[in-house]
Amino acid sequence: MCKTKKATDASEPRPVLSRSQRTRPSHSPGAQSSSLSHSAIPSSSNPTSDLYTSSLSYTKATSSGTGTSISSRTSLSSLRESLPENPHIYHISEIRAATNNFLAKRYSSSSSASTAACWRCNLRGRDTVVFQRKFRHKIQTSQLKERLSVICRSHHMSIIKLLGASVSGDHIYLVYEFVEGSNLVDCLRNPRNPSFTVLSNWMSRMQIATDLAHGIDYVHNKTGLNLSIVHNHIKSSSIIVTEPSFNAKICHFGTAQLCGETEEEVAVETDTSKRETEIEEITEEANATSLRKLKRSDSGDRQFEGVRGYMSPEFRSSGVATQKSDIFSFGVVVLELFSGEEALKYRFDKKTGNFVRTSLTDTAEAATAEGSDGLRRWIDRRLNDSFPVDVAQKMIRLALDCVHVDPDKRPDMGRVAGKISKLYLESKKWSDNVNIPTGISVSLAPR
Repeated sequence: MCKTKKATDASEPRPVLSRSQRTRPSHSPGAQSSSLSHSAIPSSSNPTSDLYTSSLSYTKATSSGTGTSISSRTSLSSLRESLPENPHIYHISEIRAATNNFLAKRYSSSSSASTAACWRCNLRGRDTVVFQRKFRHKIQTSQLKERLSVICRSHHMSIIKLLGASVSGDHIYLVYEFVEGSNLVDCLRNPRNPSFTVLSNWMSRMQIATDLAHGIDYVHNKTGLNLSIVHNHIKSSSIIVTEPSFNAKICHFGTAQLCGETEEEVAVETDTSKRETEIEEITEEANATSLRKLKRSDSGDRQFEGVRGYMSPEFRSSGVATQKSDIFSFGVVVLELFSGEEALKYRFDKKTGNFVRTSLTDTAEAATAEGSDGLRRWIDRRLNDSFPVDVAQKMIRLALDCVHVDPDKRPDMGRVAGKISKLYLESKKWSDNVNIPTGISVSLAPR
């Protein structure tokens, strides 16, 4: 994005001249230009150091009666540092150099089940993660820059920040800040030790559910942007859990808008039936005429992207991502969080000799129908049956409302976040009451 002169003057602080420099008259144009070039204009190699030096000289020259101006300058600079940065438009050569021409070892901890290739690398002095994705619908460069500038204005503690992007051919490379942590899948199901989990108490899981609810509520309702944002990539492998407070952060924010997954200009929402027909025609054509060309890599290009178990019924039928489909995925993640089980799995039936599909939503509905006893058996056993049963019942019922078959009957994300916050406070009160009291000494020695 290009800056106007006014925008540049407003965004970049000017160095402050000392009192002697402001009052000293210049006798010649050459002397005036030389004084400006040496004292007024900061060096491009280290502008921060020059700005600090000029501010220091101003402080020494006007040591009396300047406390208010210095505090104002400090508060403005701290405010500016806290604001989101402008998006970076990276050249593809920068991405190639940072990833060793895409030959560097791929990074998989941030999204182990994602189909997108990703690399952890250093770009412009920052530790980042680069995701390679293919455009579902081609977007014009001007439109892409506009969307990128709008999305990068968003900032929330439960969302991993998008720093910028780069485009090369049919692929877009999304650059996110790197966050140290582990994804929710590894936290819940460790393949090396299935009986162990770092989320061993109720409050750690309530903290994750609360962070996710407020993060998605921000994406849907509170960005303050004139853009209907849909995440479309909510799953347990796209959630990073950080230590020591077990806060959750959501990956892949802005991917759906920048990759054309929610493209409204192609009349997706206005003519859903036409899109369903197009999907059926593509499938029939592929099966009838070009089976030899339909390789494994090509078959994914002809269909929409999604993970089984997290896709809502309307998304599976039309391929259109909406905020209601995000709420469905969130409900599945909540059920997965408190049960510790996969969203969808298959078990072998010895009687029939076939694999039987088991859905987490079906088992949750059966458990709630049995009452508190069935729910206590359904909740993750690694919690050692230590949780408030009434709060657990409300949480599971709220998650089941989110995975309702009818999208119109699913609650709004703002309402969901409010209810989960209330349940978090109830859980915190329960946790404080059941904690073992401290400061008590016990002696077993004889008196």
